[in-house]
Amino acid sequence: MIGLAQTQAQGVFRWDWIGRNIDAIWDRTVEHVVLTVVAVSVGLVISTVLSLIIVRYRKTYTPITWTTGILYTIPSLAALAFLVPITGLSHLTAEIVLVSYTLLILIRNIVAGIDGVPQDVLEAARGMGYTRRRRFIEIELPLALPVIVAGIRIAAVTVIGLVTVTSLIGLGGYGFFILRGLSLFYSPIGTTQILVGTALSVLLAVVVDVSLALTERALTPWARRKAPA
Repeated sequence: MIGLAQTQAQGVFRWDWIGRNIDAIWDRTVEHVVLTVVAVSVGLVISTVLSLIIVRYRKTYTPITWTTGILYTIPSLAALAFLVPITGLSHLTAEIVLVSYTLLILIRNIVAGIDGVPQDVLEAARGMGYTRRRRFIEIELPLALPVIVAGIRIAAVTVIGLVTVTSLIGLGGYGFFILRGLSLFYSPIGTTQILVGTALSVLLAVVVDVSLALTERALTPWARRKAPA
């Protein structure tokens, strides 16, 4: 019975396929990470600029979040189909779609983080002669960092999942294996590729999320200090 179970398991998942395709797995890992890092980085820059505009001009909050909300609700497949005739089957097409899904998340968290800074702290800074720019850089931004990093974590995990969809235009990182596996769905090789692509996507999301959480803890040691009883 044990031998039969092992034979069936080997028939469903082909470990030897991993050994033969280790270079391809590494290449797709690099591709997945690069697409994610670029999308989150560009999204963070754009979101920071828009968030500063919102903080300075509060009336812009609704139109900015409304616009980015629309971008967030557009299905990724529809966005790719719309952009391909314009920007082609390119990294630019993939990044435009991926960045659009980070904006709403990041803007809300950046603004919420800045708004969450205690007013008494800001008043003390004003009393000490801090300029608006110095107050923002040295006080507001550090205190808002936990909320901002939380937004980055959500955006990063979201993008990691969406990167797989860009396999439809020849990219996709681990999505390449999932798509190719679906075309061979009823074969052990196809099943193996689907499982590998899915498992590695989940693993990458977990690693990135944990890494960002640890980075936040390292950058904000004061947030872990307990208030005196």
